[in-house]
Amino acid sequence: MEISNDDFEKNIGQSLKALRMQRAMTLDQLASASGVSRAMISKIERGEASPTAVLLARLLGPLKETLSGFFASASETPSPMRRLAEQPVWRDPETGYVRRAVSPPGFAIATDLVDVTLPGGARAAMPPVISEPPHMQYVWLLEGRLIMECDGARHEMHAGDCLHMTLAQGTVFENPSNETCRYAVVLRKN
Repeated sequence: MEISNDDFEKNIGQSLKALRMQRAMTLDQLASASGVSRAMISKIERGEASPTAVLLARLLGPLKETLSGFFASASETPSPMRRLAEQPVWRDPETGYVRRAVSPPGFAIATDLVDVTLPGGARAAMPPVISEPPHMQYVWLLEGRLIMECDGARHEMHAGDCLHMTLAQGTVFENPSNETCRYAVVLRKN
């Protein structure tokens, strides 16, 4: 169930505003903490601008939320099963990165499972997510090649490789080939 651009922008904006208000943060405070202009945040919240994955991650960091947690919080009613056709899919407008939320929604467990495809030659640099203790994740490369830069190190990955990292430092996902790569992310939140 790929989210349409119009629905996505509206839902992402409404969810971002709700999270910002839940955290008792003003537009000015979020702008200052994220380095994103107040005007851009306002446009996103009104559904007038489409955020990239990197921009959304920059906004979520000061709100103490991950992309996975953000998408899960806007999810539907709890269910022990999420069928493939029910898994929300979002495409980053800048990189073409496709993110499928696999985990069944609405459960208070600290793990999310995400299926990601990254087009050939694409690169996504995600800002740090500061939390105490730090969020942890595994990236398990299912198909293709992937270069990961995280925690101060560079890792060249091939199909079947699995990498553990924290999100406390910036993370770069880069597909060095012309072919799409696909990987699973297992995110452990606090």
